[in-house]
Amino acid sequence: MATMVQAEFRDELMSNEKLDDLEELGVKQSSDSPTVCSESDPPDGGRVAWATALGSFLIQFCGFGYLNSFGVYQDFYTRIYLADQLPSTISWIGALSSFLAASSTLISGLMYDRGWFHHLMIVGSSLQSLSLFALSFARPGQFYMIFVLQGVVSGIGMGLMYGPSMAVISQHFSKRRTLVMSLVASGTPMGAIIHPIMLNHLLNGPVGFAGGVRVSAGFVSALFMIACLSMRTRAPSTPTASYSAVVRKCSREVTFILTTFGILLCQIGFYFPVFYLQLDSIKHGISVHVSFYSLAILNAACVIGPAYTGLLNLTIASTVACGVIIISMIGLSDISSMVVVAITYGFVSGIYVALVVPLMTKLTPDLSELGARMGLCFFFTSFGTLLSGPISGALLSSQYRWFLPSLFSGIACLVGGLVLVVVRLIIYRQRLRIG
Repeated sequence: MATMVQAEFRDELMSNEKLDDLEELGVKQSSDSPTVCSESDPPDGGRVAWATALGSFLIQFCGFGYLNSFGVYQDFYTRIYLADQLPSTISWIGALSSFLAASSTLISGLMYDRGWFHHLMIVGSSLQSLSLFALSFARPGQFYMIFVLQGVVSGIGMGLMYGPSMAVISQHFSKRRTLVMSLVASGTPMGAIIHPIMLNHLLNGPVGFAGGVRVSAGFVSALFMIACLSMRTRAPSTPTASYSAVVRKCSREVTFILTTFGILLCQIGFYFPVFYLQLDSIKHGISVHVSFYSLAILNAACVIGPAYTGLLNLTIASTVACGVIIISMIGLSDISSMVVVAITYGFVSGIYVALVVPLMTKLTPDLSELGARMGLCFFFTSFGTLLSGPISGALLSSQYRWFLPSLFSGIACLVGGLVLVVVRLIIYRQRLRIG
């Protein structure tokens, strides 16, 4: 994985855009990084490459695309299926699933580098599908069964697939890598458009919870099967950097520590609209039928956001914008305000999500450590994801006081943005000393 990433990185350095990005961050590739001969360069296209891209897109569509639809379950559980539980308790289901999906990258990335790609795809998709089919047998009030299936099993399944399904693109594309990875990443918001509409009509319609979840599980399983049959690896496994060595190096890099901490703070506030926008709309008297489309609107705007790419400066701007919009949810009261919040937050959050991975890549001086650094970053920032829903739910309480969770989540994003501003200032000072 590392050598393939190095090959594509050198290809991208041939463009002025990438040179500008490196200059902005003050990062240079280590001269100790091994070279890769031209014969090993990705083909940058072809039937196998595009089939793999399609499979990766479907993994994102059914993985984080489904996870970002948890707001539908949060609303349904809170009002109907788990009405005896507090919103903060129910939100632990989605929070734990998000945490495991992100933190498992620490393990799945290492296994991918060892050549276990297809094993990860098969096991991960099987866990995701089986957890949904088993979830359909849960009865009203069976919180712990739902928690284990949807929070633990499903989260681990997604975690096994997410990182490797994105990394495999680097084996097939070089110059088109940025474009293809953007298309693959758009699977998440596309899935988060389709799944909420589908789930709302199934769960709240005549089909009911059991039948609705089974239909959803069948749909997801069919797409997973297509994905597993489509994807192919091209490069043999290569030696990877030691996690212990990377941890020691990262512990001495102030920019890596602060960037990880800033992203962690943003994650604490980031999921509040994703988990609670639909419930917020319904509790403010907006038509249930209209509220069902709130998450679909949010995620539709998410598809547009990643088209505007940049690095650290734009990451800062998107996190600050996320914080401001979350705080503005305090004023949500009618259909127009719900639509404005959904569109604007979806747009800026789409930019934020699209920039996290390339930002960490550009902050990696030795690309042989890229997989390990990404795993470390996602592991620590996943704790922000874990805390986001439960803290917001606890502040919301059974009285549905929307002021406190909106203010807390918005401030968390704003503080995270300020930490990234500090990173920008540190890099600027480093550039002055060098130049």
